[in-house]
Amino acid sequence: MTSLLNPTSVAALGEQVAAVRGAIASALDTRIGGPDARKRWDDMLAAPGERLIAEDSPVRVVHGDIAMLVGGLRAILFQSLQPRAMAGVAQHSNYRTDPWGRLQRTADFLGAVTFAPIEQALQSIEVVRSVHLRVHGTTSRGEPYSASEPHLLRWVHIAEIDSFLASHRVYGATKLTPAEEDRYVADVAVVAERLGADRVPTSMSELRAALREFSPEMRSSKEAREATRYLAFPPGLSAAERVGYGPIFTGAASLLSVRNRIMLRLPVFPVTERLVVRPVTSVALSLGRWSRPT
Repeated sequence: MTSLLNPTSVAALGEQVAAVRGAIASALDTRIGGPDARKRWDDMLAAPGERLIAEDSPVRVVHGDIAMLVGGLRAILFQSLQPRAMAGVAQHSNYRTDPWGRLQRTADFLGAVTFAPIEQALQSIEVVRSVHLRVHGTTSRGEPYSASEPHLLRWVHIAEIDSFLASHRVYGATKLTPAEEDRYVADVAVVAERLGADRVPTSMSELRAALREFSPEMRSSKEAREATRYLAFPPGLSAAERVGYGPIFTGAASLLSVRNRIMLRLPVFPVTERLVVRPVTSVALSLGRWSRPT
């Protein structure tokens, strides 16, 4: 009997699979990083000059890994549980009409402060500081907020770095040692301090203490749940984008605590997450790793 999987058909199948993987990876790259993300990234890395973050820092390992896609989504979900921080997003952000804009701006900012020459990094920080000055108001409960408030800047920072590290532990290509995680927290503190945050943690123990300190402030809100729905089902995705994005969002949500997921009305299935969600998310992220030049 002649095998259906002859060398020619196997090669053709391989080309089709590669084309599908490339389409998914390219779609996600464009959606999250923007149409010229690759060129901007290459230009930034090639630019000469001193960097804000040392070249041997674990910050560059974490922020340069595709697992940041999961970490970034997890950070946005986590940050939404501080009602005053979420009010600033709900009242001043255009995420309802441009749900990808926030991810793109965050990716650009993190890329600049981590990998760009120090002049560009500091300029990016000043741009964010100037934007923060315009973001202020009151929550639906009448609580005042300001994006320039050191306390809220501290929350945004610790929620981000906790999310980035949580994602890297599970999905990162290379794992950090406890000492490297401590250094990550210490090295990235300079960014939060320059943005105006106070009492910025510089070790994992300080990060855990800061998260415990903020725990009583966290609660569910209509704005947080609405933002979660937009993140779970963002409008306008192509078929290729949906294939790649779905597992990445699910993987991000699975890294939140049970308490946090209940607040956001996200499902909790511990066994399914371990046996299904994490492997599928790893495959989705591998599309991005596979597509990137070495």
